[in-house]
Amino acid sequence: MLRVRFSHSMAVQSWKGNKSVAPLMRMPSRRSLIALAAAACLLNASVVVAAQTGSDAADQAKRRQAIILFEHGQRLEALPLLAELATANPKDAVVLVEYAACLIDHAATLPDQQAAGQERLHARELLNRAWELGDTSTLALNLSQLLNQLPESGAIKFSDNMQADQAIRAGEAAFSRRDFEQALKDYTKALEWEPRSYTATLFIANTYDRQRADAKAAEWYERAIRLDPDIETAYRYYADLLAKQGDMAKSRRTLIEAAVAEPYNRMVWRELHAWASLNHTQINEVYVSVPPLPVAETAHGANNSPAAWRTYHAVKADWKREIFAKRFPQEKEYRHSLAEESEALAAAADQAQRAINDQDGGGAASSEQAVTLLLKLQKSGLLDAYILFSLGDAGIARDYASYRSKNREKLEQYLDQFVVPPPS
Repeated sequence: MLRVRFSHSMAVQSWKGNKSVAPLMRMPSRRSLIALAAAACLLNASVVVAAQTGSDAADQAKRRQAIILFEHGQRLEALPLLAELATANPKDAVVLVEYAACLIDHAATLPDQQAAGQERLHARELLNRAWELGDTSTLALNLSQLLNQLPESGAIKFSDNMQADQAIRAGEAAFSRRDFEQALKDYTKALEWEPRSYTATLFIANTYDRQRADAKAAEWYERAIRLDPDIETAYRYYADLLAKQGDMAKSRRTLIEAAVAEPYNRMVWRELHAWASLNHTQINEVYVSVPPLPVAETAHGANNSPAAWRTYHAVKADWKREIFAKRFPQEKEYRHSLAEESEALAAAADQAQRAINDQDGGGAASSEQAVTLLLKLQKSGLLDAYILFSLGDAGIARDYASYRSKNREKLEQYLDQFVVPPPS
């Protein structure tokens, strides 16, 4: 499976350490929302590239064969063809991306970890070249995101438990060779050494998925989710399985849970966009457009801004001046926080509501839509959730985990009501 909204601030990487890399290096080729939504685009792109390259008929036949092998998950078989094609035409971005994906699978089969790391780094170089050629496909973006998390050596560590790590490596080698029964044995052995291994549990689920053993796959995806509900991968893989089965409502619910698990992970939002495309809808852009404080007011104390937004900016100024230091004495430097933005927007909403109650309008006519949305968010009790998802810069994102630990249902409710429309 190919693993937000791009209007969101994405300054924060939500995964921690090697834990973030290992599970995501798996890119199943079968049940993918993104693959389904993008199939026509990929076909059109292939036709365009074929016309641009001017290759002869034999090369185009070889290219078609490689792409068919790739799309059927036979990546080791596609690898030599793609390597040859990439050498013959280094400007074929589609080939470069698929070649990179095949190298990742092949690296898993190598017992020499240094050589495996070099193959992953070579894959990253290929993706960089494809990017320069204008390839912004989801596969390319997801692979780049994963490979950019690798250490300089390109190595992957699946577990701190040496025996479990070795068993998972053996499973990955078998999986890449499409020997799924052996892969299951190896991942199960890893669980004997490390019973709470999220990675081994996820890989067992995904292997059953690849075998089309849907009930078993679902059972193991749910196990992985219970092991660590704050990792998005099992939710996302499970959502693909559900979509393939036609359960778009549960797939949507599962993707919402994935976004709550890791709201600043671009891959989650690419998958949500793909789900929306398949269901003939779109992810909503939710944003309260707060007007900036006019320079004249800052310099001369003029009073021309709508009252609600003057209140907003006044609260933020107080936070920068003194409140942050009092509320966060353990932090030496000011940062933008959930508490600051929440208090500022809540104060603006209260001011706007008073103006409406007084039938004055509060001078807010020029930002009526923003005020309406702000009041709707406040009345629903989801203002904080909005801030964390739509305004989650590096400062605010530091408050996310703590908020999620106590308010998971509110985060899910916000996405359900405001961001991800249900299937029609």
